Amino acid sequence: MKNRFILLALAATITLAGCDRNLDIVNPNQVTTQVFWRTADDALVGVNSIYSTTHRGGISRWMPFYYIIRSDIGWSQSPDPGILNNMDRFLISDYNYGNAYSVWNDNFIGINRANQVIANVPTIQMDETLKQRYIGEAKFLRAMFYFHLVTLYGNVPLILTPSTVGDRPSSATIQQVWAQIEQDLTEAIPALPATYGGADLGRATKGAAYALLARAYFQQRKYNESLTPLQWLVEGDGRSIYALVPNYRDNFLITTENNRESVFEWQFAENPAEYTDDDTETPNHNYGTSIAQFFGPQSIGWSDGECRRWVVREFYEPTTTGARDPRVAASFLFDSTDVRGPAFTQIYGRTFLERYGANNQRVWFRKFQNDHWKNEEGYRSPNNWRYIRYADVLLMYAEALNATGRTAQAYPFVDRVRQRAGLAPLSTVRPGLSQEQFLNQLKHERVTELAGEGWRWNDLARWGDLGPQLAVRDPGFANFQQGQDELLPIPQTDRDLNPNLVQNPNY
Repeated sequence: MKNRFILLALAATITLAGCDRNLDIVNPNQVTTQVFWRTADDALVGVNSIYSTTHRGGISRWMPFYYIIRSDIGWSQSPDPGILNNMDRFLISDYNYGNAYSVWNDNFIGINRANQVIANVPTIQMDETLKQRYIGEAKFLRAMFYFHLVTLYGNVPLILTPSTVGDRPSSATIQQVWAQIEQDLTEAIPALPATYGGADLGRATKGAAYALLARAYFQQRKYNESLTPLQWLVEGDGRSIYALVPNYRDNFLITTENNRESVFEWQFAENPAEYTDDDTETPNHNYGTSIAQFFGPQSIGWSDGECRRWVVREFYEPTTTGARDPRVAASFLFDSTDVRGPAFTQIYGRTFLERYGANNQRVWFRKFQNDHWKNEEGYRSPNNWRYIRYADVLLMYAEALNATGRTAQAYPFVDRVRQRAGLAPLSTVRPGLSQEQFLNQLKHERVTELAGEGWRWNDLARWGDLGPQLAVRDPGFANFQQGQDELLPIPQTDRDLNPNLVQNPNY
């Protein structure tokens, strides 16, 4: 699928004539549902348009900021006060802040595209199995977009049919949104294949739907319910499909995308028709992501988001051979990405010492950067975003087992993740942990395995750890107001247009 980006483009032209300009006229150039949704090719183009929503800046650029930089592992030294206050320091004063609005808007664009497929594809005369697969893909993607919205905004409108002019949907409860996510994924699972091949590689699979369903249960602390989808992935049919790849770094290189550890990833590519020497921003034609440009180190990218130094110190445990955890170098660009120090650490073709000096303590996220194949960043990174990895699934399964009183049974799944990194099994170094002790260990394991992959905010929310006490390692949390800052404000622009939208508490 990486090389088959088909965008659903609808042309619109309005002709104005005479002094009395009536704008409520039929556009003869606009493709209508009566004309478009007729063939299997139309259905394919419609489904592809949902996937293409992940290329939009609100999802592929700014949403990671809210999940990573707003958490305690990330921060910003951007010259843009909007990023500093709205994304890092919990000092939100503009409820129409553009970067937040793009997250809201682009996820709802994805939902509307999914709704069009779900509403219109059933009437198309085509292969029934393929039809059901397309509908299943649309339901998976709709659930994914709603997962983003409910974890960032909470009480969002639940829109399940194609939007029309004049719609004024009411805010749904968080419980209603979660219930719809669960329903969409449950219905998608039987329609989706376990694997794809060829040009379809990267589409939503049965395993991806099981993993996202488990994640949805997780965020609601429905640990017992999460066991069923997780068991399919870890001990059922998924066991023959997914595995940890031997080299951790392979999960973040453009040469090893869609490997056996990938449960679902957003497919990015360079658009040859839009290639420019200076790699400037053309968001309407971009098949890639600009997150690498905005997370890129100083003098390489905009450096609007970076990592807290305490995260590096979490990797204190040596491997069984006495070496440093290899995930450090794979995860971060800093003075000691090369364990020998700044004179040996390469930052896009030059040493850290040459670029930043010997005493610079800044740390940048390396995952999803492109320093493995070029010496600069830009707006068109083709590096896929690994949305759900199998290592994450194994750690979720361990957490669910522990939460349901089966701590002893949870050890082997943490051991698999640790041993891939060369660490001794947890069952050897810390046997017999209590349920609370095991959870605390898992909090450490998730930081070292998943830092910079967009799950930290949801982890903190699930554990009930969000609060001003996090200021000890992230000073931005000194401004955190409990009962408010767990969610973003509903955009005021939409509330002005739709009085049925309810603002989140204390905004």
